[in-house]
Amino acid sequence: MPRSARNTGDPSSLPEEVVQNVRPRRSNLRVRNTSRMAEDPSPSRTWFGCLAFFLRTQAQQVLFNTCRCRLLFQKLMEKTGVLVLCVFGFWMFSMHLPSKMEVWQDDSINSPLQSLRMYQEKVRHHTGEIQDLRGSMNQLLAKLQEMEAMSDEQKMTQKIMKMIQGDYIEKPDFALKSIGSSIDFEHTSATYNYDKARSYWNWIRLWNYAQPPDVILEPNMTPGNCWAFAGDRGQVTIRLAQKVYLSNLTLQHIPKTISLSGSLDTAPKDFVIYGMESSPREEVFLGAFQFQPENTIQMFALQNQPPRAFGAVKVKISSNWGNPRFTCLYRVRVHGSVTLPKEPPHQDCCPKRV
Repeated sequence: MPRSARNTGDPSSLPEEVVQNVRPRRSNLRVRNTSRMAEDPSPSRTWFGCLAFFLRTQAQQVLFNTCRCRLLFQKLMEKTGVLVLCVFGFWMFSMHLPSKMEVWQDDSINSPLQSLRMYQEKVRHHTGEIQDLRGSMNQLLAKLQEMEAMSDEQKMTQKIMKMIQGDYIEKPDFALKSIGSSIDFEHTSATYNYDKARSYWNWIRLWNYAQPPDVILEPNMTPGNCWAFAGDRGQVTIRLAQKVYLSNLTLQHIPKTISLSGSLDTAPKDFVIYGMESSPREEVFLGAFQFQPENTIQMFALQNQPPRAFGAVKVKISSNWGNPRFTCLYRVRVHGSVTLPKEPPHQDCCPKRV
């Protein structure tokens, strides 16, 4: 290569020996310059060196701080990214959590609450029904008490009516007018004529309130519905509907509690019973008895019970309980059977009180 072609400014074109000689020369020059600066301690050069040293130190610190800031910034960015990811995850979780909570509430809270509300409604409904039932029970108890009181009164009334009407006598009555029995007026005392029992208009008698003798053959036992005869002695003959084997006779009078006069002095006292044939008029003594007015119904067992049937019965009264004007007979019953009894009944002179 010719010398003109070489670049004198290019160190690579120099020979290696020259280059090696140049490098020591430069280092020697630097050493010399520094030694000269040290040997020549001028004020301007010292200030300039200090400034250069200070600038160089500040530059190094700036570079160091810049590198440190980069590291801090990188770490901050990393942590900020992690934080952003955490916030995003929390936001997603919070967005989906309410729906899951609602589902859980619906499954684990709403269903028990709903069942509890339904139970409360049922309890309220049943409480109302129980209160209504309690009110109905109270009304029913009140009605039962009223019915019990009424039943007591009715029982007492029925008892009185049975005592009056003779329902305690559980025997057939062959002297009832409704079955064909009647009064034999030829052998019966006259009816007592009482002026107050008659109705007049201009001295003309319209009707008589006095009852005929056949009233004693009816079950009506109201006060005043009786047959009265004058004085304390009289008799009544009853034709039976058919011949009967006689066993008992019952007399009945109203109780003192419903008597208009407040006394029982018109009730019969001593009487005699006869059995009579249709023809001829033969009287057979059947017994003598005494009626006690305190016992409104008295059944007397006949003292003499011959094995024969009679078509009529005579009741002959010989005294009453103190009324001198008249005697009242309310009802007479005749008991027996249409066939001959197989065994003769026990003869008892004592009356059966009912």
